[in-house]
Amino acid sequence: MSLKDILQKLVNEKSRVLLADSQNEWEAGALLEKLSETRLKTNAHMQPGLYIAEISEAGYLGQVLYKLKTVER
Repeated sequence: MSLKDILQKLVNEKSRVLLADSQNEWEAGALLEKLSETRLKTNAHMQPGLYIAEISEAGYLGQVLYKLKTVER
């Protein structure tokens, strides 16, 4: 699954999460608009409630791209 697919799924489900890296927090829709097509094509895996991580070419989990933070509304 690509990072774009994961972000689109979060948007479509109207998930109440922020995606945090070491510097900022974003909503999934904002990242879809901000990130380059190359970055959006990155193979990734989402562990619901925890993180989105890159998948290496060998098929292993790589670096965590974003930590998921639940938004209270």
